[in-house]
Amino acid sequence: MSRAPQPPGHIARSDERLVLDAGAVREWSARTAEALGRDRAAIDAINVFPVADGDTGTNLYLTADAAHRAVEAVFTAPGALGTSAPDTADAVRAMAHGALLGARGNSGTILSQLLRGMAGVLAEGADGDHLARALATAAASARAAVAHPEDGTILTVAAAAAADCAAGGALPDVARRAYDGARTALAATPGQLAVLGRAGVVDAGGQGLVTVLGALVETVTGETPEPPPRAPAPRPAAEPGPGGAGEPCGPDGEGPGYEVLYLLEAEDAAVDLLRARLDALGDSLVVVGGDGLWNVHVHVDDAGAAVEAGIEAGRPHRIRITHFAAPAPAPVPAPGPAAGTAAPAREERAARAVVAVLPGEGLAGLCAEAGATTVRTGPGGPPAGDELLDAVRRARAREVVLLPNDTELRTAAAGAAERARAEGIRVALIPTRAAVQGIAALAVHEPGRSFDEDVVAMTAAAGATRYAELAVAERQSFTSAGVCQAGDVLGLIEGDVAVIGEDLTDTARTVLDRMLQAGGELVTLVVADGTPPGLADTLEAHVRRGYLAVDTVTYHSGEGAPPLLIGVE
Repeated sequence: MSRAPQPPGHIARSDERLVLDAGAVREWSARTAEALGRDRAAIDAINVFPVADGDTGTNLYLTADAAHRAVEAVFTAPGALGTSAPDTADAVRAMAHGALLGARGNSGTILSQLLRGMAGVLAEGADGDHLARALATAAASARAAVAHPEDGTILTVAAAAAADCAAGGALPDVARRAYDGARTALAATPGQLAVLGRAGVVDAGGQGLVTVLGALVETVTGETPEPPPRAPAPRPAAEPGPGGAGEPCGPDGEGPGYEVLYLLEAEDAAVDLLRARLDALGDSLVVVGGDGLWNVHVHVDDAGAAVEAGIEAGRPHRIRITHFAAPAPAPVPAPGPAAGTAAPAREERAARAVVAVLPGEGLAGLCAEAGATTVRTGPGGPPAGDELLDAVRRARAREVVLLPNDTELRTAAAGAAERARAEGIRVALIPTRAAVQGIAALAVHEPGRSFDEDVVAMTAAAGATRYAELAVAERQSFTSAGVCQAGDVLGLIEGDVAVIGEDLTDTARTVLDRMLQAGGELVTLVVADGTPPGLADTLEAHVRRGYLAVDTVTYHSGEGAPPLLIGVE
């Protein structure tokens, strides 16, 4: 256990730590996940802000668990023992990065930014003075990440923790003062935020942060700190105020109907524009991260527009959309009597349609049979925006779901959707990056439910589908997997070359194995004309032998498509 010289006035016990070394960070991450797992039901029960959806404790636990798993990965990775053992910087950066990738909900996203702010300072030093600076940096960066910060929230608790230990000192003393400051601030939150006062509870996110700091105190002192007073359950008679949490959500209530979260790969300048656009769309906006990777959280009524804003800013993935209160599907009005020349055209419009861009005649025919209006990818490349707009018009529907199924179509699809909306068509653009994601989305499409619910389900299905493609190199070139020669078989996973082989079947097996290492329940194979005879049968048998719980489904794309497309759900 690392020790630092004792500061004047502090007498350290044998079980106290004076430096937060890598082992201490590992223990803190484990204690935090364990404590939040133990307390999550109680925290869920007092969750009334920013939305009374009863999941703050669960979201904080899932975020902390992701952080802990990232720290464990640093310690258990090959070479993590001996002279290359992880240091404090490795551990705290892993903890922050894991939280960023696994952040859930409003409070979980803020917690990830708090950990990120701490990591930047603790990577430089890990004694008491550095911890005090780390907490101050964390509180400031978290407040800056929230579009409209409120007093009486986790942000207030974080600021109080930092203020009470700002003088620094020995690590155990700093941790205790931070905890005591947070505990006192938490007790005051009902008097700072009206919705908490009406409900008679403290802030749920703040309660979670006190738990996190309590785990830190246990780690560095060996003591279990005095817990905050047990919070009562919200009073049923609490009346939400205008714009406050706890009020009804959704199109028929006063608050936004959807929570949208996604990871985003984007440049800083694009994120600044994204913040402004999302702020205009909804509330509870939190954007955290940096160095090209961001976690975006917002509450909106138009989930599709929030995702589309991410597409314009960069590359969104791990998209999660939650409907706070699902309204009953709006009835489709019966067409009235014809009036003038425009009435017949309106009566002919369908309620909803799906427009999908697809390679190969067979795949296009398959999706057309499922009711989609299809656009073929030709030899010259993906279709232009005008072709997509024309397909939306041809669908003759009041509501259209657009599946571009290609990363190169991001800008064209967004432009076509915007132009169609100007013509009075409600369009939701789902950022599918491959045909197998479009197939997954189309498989859960249900025209009978509300448009927003349908878009949410289709987006979730597409986002849960990892994709790969096999292609044949046309020339020698440098790839992320090394140098390939003309005629080599390339296995691309999520758009990047991961495997270079000489045989299509062998390369396909390697790609499948790599994808299934991360788990999966269903493999989709899309086989083009001209591939080796029995390719699909061989791959299906390979999956059956090696992955007993995984099902396989095969489609034929025909001519004009890549030799093999793979989807794993």
